[in-house]
Amino acid sequence: MIKKDDRKIINAWAFYDWANSAYPLVITTSIFPLFFQSRTNEISRIVDGHEVFYVDFFGREFINTEIYSYVFSFSFLIVSFLSPILSGVADISGRKKLFLKIFCYIGALSCALLYFFDGKHLEISMVPVFMASVGFWGSLVFYNAFLPEIASNEMQDGVSAKGFSLGYIGSALLLIVILVLSQSSIQMPIEYGFVMVAVWWIAFAQYTYAFLPENVFDRKPIKRDLFSKGFKELRSVWSELKEQKNLRAYLRSFFVSSMGVQTVMLMAVLFAKKEIDWGRDGDTGLIVSILIIQFIGALGAFIFSKLSQKFGNKPILGVVLLIWIGACVGAYVIKTPSEFYMLAGVVGLVMGGVQSLSRSTYSKLLPQTEDHASYFSFYDVVEKVGIVIGTFLFGYIEGVTSSMRSSALILLSFFAVGFILLLFVKNEKSIAPIKS
Repeated sequence: MIKKDDRKIINAWAFYDWANSAYPLVITTSIFPLFFQSRTNEISRIVDGHEVFYVDFFGREFINTEIYSYVFSFSFLIVSFLSPILSGVADISGRKKLFLKIFCYIGALSCALLYFFDGKHLEISMVPVFMASVGFWGSLVFYNAFLPEIASNEMQDGVSAKGFSLGYIGSALLLIVILVLSQSSIQMPIEYGFVMVAVWWIAFAQYTYAFLPENVFDRKPIKRDLFSKGFKELRSVWSELKEQKNLRAYLRSFFVSSMGVQTVMLMAVLFAKKEIDWGRDGDTGLIVSILIIQFIGALGAFIFSKLSQKFGNKPILGVVLLIWIGACVGAYVIKTPSEFYMLAGVVGLVMGGVQSLSRSTYSKLLPQTEDHASYFSFYDVVEKVGIVIGTFLFGYIEGVTSSMRSSALILLSFFAVGFILLLFVKNEKSIAPIKS
């Protein structure tokens, strides 16, 4: 056993957010979506008065951003299948950190392979896109599972927020470096930025690996029948979860709201690229909006962490979801860059808040257990299945209507239903206001 609230261990844990957040910012949110758009625009048609780009994928034509949504949906489906199995193995063998490393390296190396992306060979080129997503989200299952093991209940909101804040700031710094190198006299090809993400992720993760405990509960390594024992571990946790009515109520709310949050993160830049008239600003304006989201997101995680200490997690999560509903209405009606900048500020504020509080609230609601990876695998599966549905519907509605604005309305319904379901979560002592 380790002593909880050890500053060195907490700093090392939070620093993995600094390391891995380069992937969601550079690869899924900002540079790669624009790069993908520019490499998949050879087939174009005018639909309802605006230009729509199509790609050939295994002999069928899709809108380019539609297939982008589908590939990410499939990656989340695979993670949803793998994480419960592997988390059971990790818990029974005490190897959470090993699995964290494996998925980290899969994700980072796949980012490096995006250097070879070719829109003319999309079937092959989307493989590293798929694998990078599996690596990133798979690693988070085991990373998140360390939170209740290294931090006491009263510290978990702050520790979770610290991780997200470091992630927002660190990834923004890397993005700025990539932009400076690509637009300066050096004129670095943007593909090198994907390799830089891989190096950043692997290099800074070593600090986490150096101090994060290997086996918190000193479980003896098991070399035989790992997967069968992992399944037994998972069944045991599932039986326990059936008795945790409040935890299941929270997971229902989290499931629906996750459909909206992560879909926004994946599709925001492509939405702005297609639906906003940027004029001369072009991609520069889009990148500025993403940086706005990043820096305000770091502030948002801190602000909502402090508010939760005063008012409790559930009320603040409810406020955050209501703001998200307003943001979706705004996305449907905005048309100018200045309007999008204002919306980006609002999204950044609640993006950091909802991610940080969702993780720490779930951690607080857990029963006393040594099976944190297995419990967090359920959290992960709920989130990933929600993202599968969210991203698929976003792409499907765009495919049917040829407009991303229609897809924005479906996101509004996710946040509204998530808010209603949150009302059924009880304010237990574990999520009561924290003493300062």
